[in-house]
Amino acid sequence: MNRAEDDTASGPALARVLIGLMKGVVYQENDALLWQDLFALQARVRDYVAVLGLELILDEAEGYAFLRTRPLMEGEPEVPRLVHRRALSFPVSLLLALLRKKLAEFDAGGGDTRLILSRDEIVEMIRVFLPAGSNEARLIDQVDTHLNKIAELGFVRRLKAQSGSQEQMIEVRRILKAFVDAQWLAGFDQRLAAYRASLAAGDAAAGETAE
Repeated sequence: MNRAEDDTASGPALARVLIGLMKGVVYQENDALLWQDLFALQARVRDYVAVLGLELILDEAEGYAFLRTRPLMEGEPEVPRLVHRRALSFPVSLLLALLRKKLAEFDAGGGDTRLILSRDEIVEMIRVFLPAGSNEARLIDQVDTHLNKIAELGFVRRLKAQSGSQEQMIEVRRILKAFVDAQWLAGFDQRLAAYRASLAAGDAAAGETAE
């Protein structure tokens, strides 16, 4: 089969793969057929997206793939970004870091491949970083807001409550490992230390005022 015939035969599959990637992360578990086409056509996909200044990140072991801006080579002219950077608030960054560390601990345990946490567990994870005396109801609302943002980014997924249970369960998606690496965590730990110091100073000042 020559290149023209190959293009005709794989054209629809390639189009579906490219459209899927342009929409967001492609997961093997969500669409096995699309994943199969992506795996078979990945060389063609890389060629196509490179023209747009993008690169394909495909993790066969974890079962996900996505597009990100390709680093420029020395002397290469800059092109407009198709995939925009997103600025995250500190609470969202904090929660991402905590979930990433939880995922690392979970993987070290060598158990199930899916990390599933209850909303209450996530509230407890972030509670220690909040000022003493924080309003409980307001804290839960804030965590829900941050979780919704993280879900929009594709890093967590809310699961349907089991029959007879009111507890909300959250699955931490493994793609989080690709975005929050050790270097990012190290930098965030420095910011976190400064944040804790600020909270401690605020609590001390409040105690002196009360006296």
